[in-house]
Amino acid sequence: MSSTVPAQAETPGELPRRDVRRVITASSLGTLFEWYDFFIYGTLAASGIIGRTFFPTGNETMQTLLAWAGFAVGFGFRPLGAVVFGYLGDRFGRKHTFIVTIVLMGIATAGVGLVPSYAAIGWLAPALIILLRICQGLALGGEYGGAAIYVAEHSPAGKRGFYTSFIQASVGAGFFLSLIVVLTCKGAMPAEAWDSWGWRVPFLLSLLLLAISLWMRVKLSESPVFKAMKAAGKTSKNPLKESFTYPGNGRRLLLALFGIAAGLTVIWFTAMFTTLGFLRNAMHVEESVAQIVVGAGALMGLGWFILFGRLSDRFGRNRLIVTGYVLTLALLFPLYWVIGNAANPALTAASQRAPVVVSGTDCAFNPFAKQQDNPCGRLLDHLSKRGIAYSVEAAPAVGLKIGGTMLTDSTAPAIDAALTQAGYPLGKVTPPLTSLLVIFAAIMALTALSGMTYGPVAALLTELFPPQIRYSSMSIPYHFGTGYFGGVLPFVEQYIVARTGDPYAGLWYSWGVVAMALVVTLLLLRERDLLKDG
Repeated sequence: MSSTVPAQAETPGELPRRDVRRVITASSLGTLFEWYDFFIYGTLAASGIIGRTFFPTGNETMQTLLAWAGFAVGFGFRPLGAVVFGYLGDRFGRKHTFIVTIVLMGIATAGVGLVPSYAAIGWLAPALIILLRICQGLALGGEYGGAAIYVAEHSPAGKRGFYTSFIQASVGAGFFLSLIVVLTCKGAMPAEAWDSWGWRVPFLLSLLLLAISLWMRVKLSESPVFKAMKAAGKTSKNPLKESFTYPGNGRRLLLALFGIAAGLTVIWFTAMFTTLGFLRNAMHVEESVAQIVVGAGALMGLGWFILFGRLSDRFGRNRLIVTGYVLTLALLFPLYWVIGNAANPALTAASQRAPVVVSGTDCAFNPFAKQQDNPCGRLLDHLSKRGIAYSVEAAPAVGLKIGGTMLTDSTAPAIDAALTQAGYPLGKVTPPLTSLLVIFAAIMALTALSGMTYGPVAALLTELFPPQIRYSSMSIPYHFGTGYFGGVLPFVEQYIVARTGDPYAGLWYSWGVVAMALVVTLLLLRERDLLKDG
């Protein structure tokens, strides 16, 4: 960016350490609980429960895609929440706005746990789920900006990256908490009870988390920066309009959306949700084992957010973010190859030794169809459900080759028997401890890339925009970027894998978005353009 931000100076002053801890704790815990509420749906969608309960179609692939589409809906409405609550936060204050958002989130999340199944009320079930996901998206659209700004405006400039990094870490902590609650509830009851009704308990627990969050946040005072602006009569009359008309802000909004939010969110989602789905589906790892190893990586990876947030105070926000993008482009595929080889070496070896090739004149595969229209599509559908990598070649007749040998019987039992004979493990696997440690190390590397790009971002976005329109200007591009580039990531990547038969092909979506973010950031972001006093 070439323009500077001619905003008023901010002097929040150095708060006593006790007050700083209280501000950070209340804001971070509230954000943690709110992300737990949002991610619990994704955690259970990855296990298949959401799909078969609310979106039964007779097609497992379609159920998974519809469940992830419901996940994406919540993200899709985050920008609207950013518009609404950003306006309220700039006009009437940071504190009261993010109290409203957490109440909305808690009620909506508990509501998901109370919706009857498709078998009980038909299409009203998925309709209610989508409505509640919309409410969650609206709430989250107002939560992040409020919490990040509230902490930043209580922080001196030299510690802003460190203090706000706890808000960033709380996002990962919310994901970890969702995994732990799911595993704990699942382990505390018989499998039949879990599948029938027990999975609803994690959603209902949000009411308890809501009570704790409210108790802590009600005790907080308003941001000193907002109080000073209000006393001086310098609050914005129309923050939404001014976000787009303030001198130079259009360019900053584009930077925040395409350069910052889009890049960091796909890295984080790839490290967490893509890895979880990759282990469970493509690599056939037993579900609880996959959740435990990803959860452990999420927990231990929280330290990266704090570390890089603190380092950004010393070395600059933009240097760390650009470095994180470059390293992601270089390491994303190699790290996933490491995870795949460690998770299921027999599957990897079989796919290299005896590749599966489907041939035919019309090999169209529609993951959304309940039943494929042609024989070739039915072969692809079966392989996709089995998590078997395949390639497609044109040929006069439909056929299936495994390791160069054409099958004469293409019925499902015959295909499974041939795959097993060729060394393909079709059941769930539990990798040995040494392999799990390798997977964990790769996940830690992915979370380091996420921490490098995500840890400094709350401070960066706060300093990027003038205080009188900060809530709106920061929240809108952030939630457009994270909502649309990140929210659709599980769906898009799962769709690409289903269409191509390549378990690694979906990663090209993440790689492409990060490449775009790198270019935009290099072109538009300069450290001198950030408000050192606010």
